[in-house]
Amino acid sequence: MIPVAEALDRLFALARPLGHETVPLAQAAGRVLAVAATARRDQPPFPASAMDGYAVSDAAPGQQKTVIGESAAGARFAGAVGAGEAVRIFTGAPVPDGATRIVLQEDVTRDGDRITLGDALDAGPHIRAAGTDFRAGHQLEAPRRLTPNDIALLAAMNVPEVTVTRRPKVALISTGNELVMPGDTPGPDQIIVSNTYGLQALLRDLGAEPRILPIARDSLASLTGAFALMDDADLVITIGGASVGDHDLVAEVAGTLGMDRAFHKVAMRPGKPLMSGRLGGAMMIGLPGNPVSAMVCGHVFVAPVIDALSGLPARPTPRRHAPLSADIGANGLREHYMRARLTEDGIAPFERQDSSLLSVLGQANALLVRPPQDPARTAGDRVAYLPL
Repeated sequence: MIPVAEALDRLFALARPLGHETVPLAQAAGRVLAVAATARRDQPPFPASAMDGYAVSDAAPGQQKTVIGESAAGARFAGAVGAGEAVRIFTGAPVPDGATRIVLQEDVTRDGDRITLGDALDAGPHIRAAGTDFRAGHQLEAPRRLTPNDIALLAAMNVPEVTVTRRPKVALISTGNELVMPGDTPGPDQIIVSNTYGLQALLRDLGAEPRILPIARDSLASLTGAFALMDDADLVITIGGASVGDHDLVAEVAGTLGMDRAFHKVAMRPGKPLMSGRLGGAMMIGLPGNPVSAMVCGHVFVAPVIDALSGLPARPTPRRHAPLSADIGANGLREHYMRARLTEDGIAPFERQDSSLLSVLGQANALLVRPPQDPARTAGDRVAYLPL
């Protein structure tokens, strides 16, 4: 068995970043920017009013001025403002030449084309200088996964399309005679396949294109046939059959098909029977069949691998820290990812940690990470966790 950190390093060594493609900005959210995007204009492109009011060249309490025009968003005042003059202006509108500040409309009394400034004027100037936000040539650096905020910025930069990393194509193969698909009628000794659908959802959230292949039965022929359906996948994930029992045939079949194995078995719980390698042009990860084990390994291993394939830095999912809200006992020889609940009072693991209990995983919002041979901890001790 190898440590989790070493397993991740070996996985990153197998993850080859994918090619690039150009997509419209409207389709870029959640994609990984592969090439820096450059602003094509200043923002704002002109001095703009930050408030509704009057643009003036100078202001003092009690002054009277003549309103000579109006400046609105998309329709500027074409002239200049001189002494004793004012231009009615609205938020976002271009500031006329000669104006040095905006007097707030609530600080003005208007009578026809004449205004009188109030006795208590603020400091102003309520003018956004041209290029205050960014200048032409400003870059949104790559790589980065594009958020809604990034999309808004790119639109303001007048960038209509971006170059992103191609979405990783992932083939999911569930294995086992005991499995049937959701909605099917299981036999007396069968169960519903669950972790495949959980992993599919996780992969979609990570920006991948997952595809669920037919269930592979516990026979060499069935498994060989399932692998033949992987087509152009960048990553093949098998679920189940990765251990060493008489019916665990994934490693044998993958080896027959030419898999270059990187490792088999990781010193963690849940998730010990994990393996990986390369199979043809695809990377392969073999996950354990227990539902919670598969999902935990999805968060710990598959998520950072998808990031690496997408061109993001190859690094483990960042851990956070919180105080324990309850005492916990000593840990064993393997790194333990305990389903836990994080609240305002801190974090505490659930009492039941069996790797088959999806209901407990469903209640968890964190995985509390226990290092190997971690001693007993008391409430208030700070511990590491992965958010779910």
